[in-house]
Amino acid sequence: MRTEDVLAAIATGLWRWDNASGIVSLDAEAARLLGLPAEPVRLSEAAVRSRFHPVDWNEIDGVVSLAVAEGTLAEARLRIMDERGRVVRTVRSRSKPLIEGSDYQLVGTLQEVADPQPGTAGPHTAITGDWRRSREAFLLDAGRALAEARSTAEVLRVAASLSMPGFSPDGLAVFGMSGDRLTVIGHHGQRDGDEGPFTSMSLHTDYPAAEVVRTGRAIYLPSPEEYRRRFPTTWPLAEPFERQSWAFVPLVVAGRTMGAWMAAFKHPVTFTPDERSVLTTVARMLAQALARAGVAESERELSLGLQRTMMPVLGPGIPGIRVAARYVPTGGGLQVGGDWYDMIRLPGGTEGGTGGGAGRIALVIGDVQGHDVRAAALMGQLRIALRAYASEGHRPDAVLSRASRFLYGVNDGYDGADGSGADGPGAGARGGGPRFATCLYLEVDLETGTVDIARAGHPDPAVRMVDGTVLLRPTAGGLPLGIDADADYPTTRLTLDPGETLMICTDGLLETGGHDLDSGWERVKRLLEAHRGDDLEELADSLVEAVHGPGSHHTTGPLADRREDDIAVLLLSRRPATTVRQTPRRTLMTIAQAEPERIAEAREQLRQLLHDWTDEDQLDAAVLMVSEMVTNVLVHTDGDALLTAEVACGEKARLLRVEVSDASDELPHKRHPGEMASSGRGLVLMEMLADAWGVAPRGEGKTIWFELTEPTGPEGCCP
Repeated sequence: MRTEDVLAAIATGLWRWDNASGIVSLDAEAARLLGLPAEPVRLSEAAVRSRFHPVDWNEIDGVVSLAVAEGTLAEARLRIMDERGRVVRTVRSRSKPLIEGSDYQLVGTLQEVADPQPGTAGPHTAITGDWRRSREAFLLDAGRALAEARSTAEVLRVAASLSMPGFSPDGLAVFGMSGDRLTVIGHHGQRDGDEGPFTSMSLHTDYPAAEVVRTGRAIYLPSPEEYRRRFPTTWPLAEPFERQSWAFVPLVVAGRTMGAWMAAFKHPVTFTPDERSVLTTVARMLAQALARAGVAESERELSLGLQRTMMPVLGPGIPGIRVAARYVPTGGGLQVGGDWYDMIRLPGGTEGGTGGGAGRIALVIGDVQGHDVRAAALMGQLRIALRAYASEGHRPDAVLSRASRFLYGVNDGYDGADGSGADGPGAGARGGGPRFATCLYLEVDLETGTVDIARAGHPDPAVRMVDGTVLLRPTAGGLPLGIDADADYPTTRLTLDPGETLMICTDGLLETGGHDLDSGWERVKRLLEAHRGDDLEELADSLVEAVHGPGSHHTTGPLADRREDDIAVLLLSRRPATTVRQTPRRTLMTIAQAEPERIAEAREQLRQLLHDWTDEDQLDAAVLMVSEMVTNVLVHTDGDALLTAEVACGEKARLLRVEVSDASDELPHKRHPGEMASSGRGLVLMEMLADAWGVAPRGEGKTIWFELTEPTGPEGCCP
């Protein structure tokens, strides 16, 4: 026979309280003793607390703390309350703390006892012990519970569960004001619909709550006769409820009466000074909790409205592409900040265009400095300006240049707005002073898949290829918007092949959870590579959940105490062609004369492209040859180097072809450098390492290329 069955036979329940998680596990008998259905259940600490008398709950805290400190048993008697605040039984709890570091678990038993707790002769009898001690314990518990409530509904639920020491009400109502009318915010202890006669009652009505709101003074009615004598007009409305005593107490916040709280009793209450003091104190805490909840709900409503207004609806029906986007606020204040995304149909695009093809669209993502109302306002202005410049037909570089000039002009009006002439560190965060914005603007040709990118201090885009390979696409860029009125923004071009997915995001997606840009990118890259299927909505959800959800902080990054940031992410995919498996894997990159440091980026791009290449020696050889080819262009010509690398399936194995093009007509020649020579080895290396190589003159300039054939490629990559 199981231990649980034996304990159930003697009316003893088992329970376990995990202090770290705040979860209490009850077996079927323990649940029954707490007035719940007789079945195993896991509850929050707050849900269990609502079943115990507040005085007992506060007293058991000391018993448990002592038991944890001394490693002894914690034993106490506890009164179980029903939903109407009445004592239904008394139970004895015996528990043993199991300590694990700074956390502990309580494991114990519950057993009903026939004798009531000392000082209680029945469910309606007032506590006869130390009144002041009981009152203080109750008020502390009530204050803590009301402070934790986050909405009006939660505040009302807490108010309904309060069990006052010795005189618990069985009926509650909270009244508010709307103009010159009395409204019912919520009630407990009455049937739905019973509040009808009291809803939208004039403040001049001869009713206790209306008088309390008018005067700001409490009204105590210890008997029906007193109610009938003082309020004869509305007594017929109260009489059917068969109550014996009533307290109507003003709800006051910052010296202003915002409503009234009614506590009604089935048994007579004399309302002694101590009892009135308790009611008044609870009313003050209730008023403050309602005020906080009202502000929070207004902020949430405003936040949702701002998000709906500022975040575009990515309309369906654009031929050849699929789009998905997500925005997640940081969670504080108005829950709206400076992050945004947008999709703009460009002139000559899909509707009413003159291009005759699939047309062009622009994708925009950006982040205005800050997490406040001003950041949201600047974001809205900047978004409208970008839309206007894009709709005029400007190219990506011109769109960002004009947007930077626009934000620079807006910032002029904020110089010294905080009264300090602030233009030093942190000025933008205080509200005064200029704000900047990072931005990524992409113009997409839906027919060819060509993507022209201009970047203003924003994270680079990433591309997930058909086979699941994910590459970060380094792009040329300029300063964040708003810093320099004459800033230039070079344009980078890449091609999005059918079946490939482009991801652009704000830094919040990368840095949330204490990560920096590098470690955050590695995390996002793994998520993109692990995704299966072509459902972009599912991919967007998985990115946000993995980065922002509960599990994202189990393994935090190197900056664990970093403040969380807003998240915006936008995904675009070209619909796959019928020959998706034959689509080459390709990367393209421009290395400018003024950016020799990007040679390292070129090497990294090639390594990422060949992440599953089976021959490590060939991979090292390819990286070395690319470094030599690009360096030769920067050293021996006056132009930029254009790197193109492509992995395609040959007849029996995969083939890597790398091309480096420049605008110089001078062809390279093979030399025989001595041991101490610092150059002249490029073509010699290619002859030694490449399976094939060559130099191809172009109309303007030349292209140097090499090919490598993988000895044994991944299974199934080639027909």
